[in-house]
Amino acid sequence: MTVATKSNVTEYLNSVLSNVKSKNPGEKEFHQAVEEVLFTLTPALEKHPEYIKAKIVDRIVEPERVIMFRVAWEDDKGEFHINRGYRVQFNSAIGPYKGGLRFHPSVNLSILKFLGFEQIFKNSLTTLPMGGGKGGSDFDPKGKSDNEVMRFCQSFMTELFKYIGPDTDVPAGDIGVGGREIGYLFGQYKRLVNEFTGVLTGKGLTWGGSLIRPEATGFGVVYFTQEMLKTKNTELKGKRVAISGFGNVAWGAALKATELGAKVVTISGPDGFILDEDGIKGEKIDYMLKMRASGRDEVKMYVEKFKKAKFFEGKRPWGVKVDVAIPCATQNELDENDAKDLVKNGCICVCEGANMPSTPGAIEVFKAAKILYSPGKASNAGGVATSGLEMSQNSMRMNWSREEVDKHLRDIMVNIHNTCLRTSEEYRSKGDYMMGANIAGFLKVADAMMAQGLM
Repeated sequence: MTVATKSNVTEYLNSVLSNVKSKNPGEKEFHQAVEEVLFTLTPALEKHPEYIKAKIVDRIVEPERVIMFRVAWEDDKGEFHINRGYRVQFNSAIGPYKGGLRFHPSVNLSILKFLGFEQIFKNSLTTLPMGGGKGGSDFDPKGKSDNEVMRFCQSFMTELFKYIGPDTDVPAGDIGVGGREIGYLFGQYKRLVNEFTGVLTGKGLTWGGSLIRPEATGFGVVYFTQEMLKTKNTELKGKRVAISGFGNVAWGAALKATELGAKVVTISGPDGFILDEDGIKGEKIDYMLKMRASGRDEVKMYVEKFKKAKFFEGKRPWGVKVDVAIPCATQNELDENDAKDLVKNGCICVCEGANMPSTPGAIEVFKAAKILYSPGKASNAGGVATSGLEMSQNSMRMNWSREEVDKHLRDIMVNIHNTCLRTSEEYRSKGDYMMGANIAGFLKVADAMMAQGLM
C-alpha cells in the first residue's frame, strides 16, 4: 500500500479485529483490549503505510508464544489438586518478555492475553528495554497455608522455568502474587537452574529486590495525575480523591496522594467501599497493609477499626463527590453509569491505576465531558518501570537508595506523560492521552519489528 487513506486504514483495522475475534472466540477481555488500541492507531497508519504492507498490526495482536501447563500440588491434608498455569509471551521486539504473574480463580487465557497485549505498549512507554508478557494460574492463594502456597509455587515453577530467564522472560508479581509467592517461585527456580539471577522482580530487599517496588504502581499513577492536573494549571494539593481497591496499588496511591496534599476519601474491596470524610492518612494507610495481610479480602475491616468511617456494602466508590478518581482494583470496574456519576459530581480527572478498569462506555463519557482521562497502560506503568529498575540493579549487582529509585520512577512517569501529550498533539488530538499512549507505544515496537524482519 503506497497511499493510506483513512477509509482503507479503517477497512484494514476492521479486518484485523474480525480475525482476532474469529481466532479467539469467547475471549471478551482480549477483544476489548485489542479494539481499544486498534482504532486509535488510524492516524499513525495513515502516516506509515509501510506498517500495513508489513502486516505489523496483524503480527502484534498475535502472541509470539502461549504456554499452558498442568500444575499438580498437595494440600496440608494430603489431598491432590490440579490447577492450570499459563505464560503468554506476547512480544519481544524491544526486550525480554516482562509482565506479572496473577494467581486468582478468575484467571483464564482471555484475561492473560488482554494483560499481555496491554503490557507491550506499557513497557514500550517506559523507554526501558522490555517486551510484553503475562502469566499466572487459576489457583487461589487466599485461605491457603504458607506450606500449601509453597508447594503450589514449586510445582508451578517446575513447569515455567524452562521458558524464562533474565534475558528471555522476567515475570513479576500481580494479583495474588506478593512477596511470599515471589520468594517461593525464586527459590524453586534457583534450585532447578543452579543460578542466582534476576529472573523475577518484586524480590525481597535482602536478595535482589528494589526499594519502592511494592508502592511503585501507586506512586507512579499519582505522579502521572499530578502532571495531568498541571496542564489545567492546578495540582493535587487540596483535592478530594476517590481510590478503589485496597491492595498494593491503592495503598501506594493513597500514600503518595496524601503526601502531595490530597485528601483520599475512599478505598474499596470485593464486598463494598469505605467512605472516610476525615481522610485516609497516617495509621489508616498503614492499616491497609494489615487488612491485606489478614487474608479476609474484606474492606469492611476498616470500619471495625475506624468507627467514624462508613461502609457501603456491594457498592463502588464512584458516586462520591470528588475531584479526582483513581481506579486501582481490576478490569471493567468503572462503567458508563459510574462515569456519569463522576462527571455529574464535578470530577475533573480520572487516572487509571489498574489495567483497563474503565469500560468503553465509561471512556466515551469522559471524552464527551472533556475531563482529563488517562489509560492504565500509561498511568500505571510505574510498577513495571520499577521492575525494570530492579533488573538494572540485578545486572549491576548493586542496590540504589530509596531516593534514587523514587527519582528514577518520577522521571519515567513525567516522561511517559509528556510523550503521550506530545504524541496526541502531533496526531491532531491534543490532550487525548489514550491515543497518545497507544500511538507512542506502538511506534517504538513497530519500528523494532520492521528492523528485525519477518518473524
